[in-house]
Parts: sequence; C-alpha cells; structure tokens
Amino acid sequence: MSVKQISVFMENKPGTLKAMTDVLAQRGVDMRALSLAETKDFGIVRMIVDDLYEATTALKDAGFVHSLTTVLAVAIPDETGGLARVLGVLSDAEVNIEYMYAFLGGKTANQAYMIFRVQDDVAGAADALKAKGIHPLEQEEISAL
Repeated sequence: MSVKQISVFMENKPGTLKAMTDVLAQRGVDMRALSLAETKDFGIVRMIVDDLYEATTALKDAGFVHSLTTVLAVAIPDETGGLARVLGVLSDAEVNIEYMYAFLGGKTANQAYMIFRVQDDVAGAADALKAKGIHPLEQEEISAL
C-alpha cells in the first residue's frame, strides 16, 4: 500500500511557487498535502494530490521539472501518542524514515495523516503497520479525502 508523491524542482525566486499552484488550480487539481524545502538557489515542493495524472500532465505542459516518488501515507488517530505508536511500529520493524510531513482533513473526524518517505521497503513498512492495526492508504483513498 503506497501513494505517489510529486516532487517539483523550482528556482527559489518570488512568484515561482504561485505559478506552480496556479497551473494546478487551473486544471482542477486539489493538493492534499504539501511540503516545501529550499536552499538558496532552488526549492523542492513535495505534494500529494487528488488527481495524479492531471497534476503531472499540467506540470509537464507548463514546463515544471518534476518526479514521482513512492511514499507511505498513514491514517493516524488524532490523539495524544498517535504518531508515537506509528513510529514505534516502524522502529521495531527497523524502517528508516528519510522524511515525513503531516496533513489534517478528510471526511473522518479525529483523523490525521502522515506521509513517510522510507528507505528501501515501502511494502514491508506498510505490512508492519497493518499487522498492528494501523491503516496505510492507497492512492485511490487520497483522492477520496
């Protein structure tokens, strides 16, 4: 169980991020989660969207350099210790987390979502979580949020 994350590489200058979001908005793409990392000269926008095909087509048509990465999206109860439980399962399974970011929303109350970029075995990480009753999301579930 996994989802695809779009990573967009862009020059670090005023208006570039707005131009990218305008392209997606014009094509009706809804961003579910977004993370921005930057350096002096460039930035990387990592995002999860409701319509992967439409988003990548729009970005390509507009000349934005981007790539797809398989990540793990996990539904976590929005309660004290929810993230700690998930991290405990991944730690026990010896899963190395490269980065993560969160988003709230969706139709389920008291639910948070985490995006994990794990080293090596996304499927193994998902299986470890499922074995402990933690729900990894599929791409189709992201679209329905």
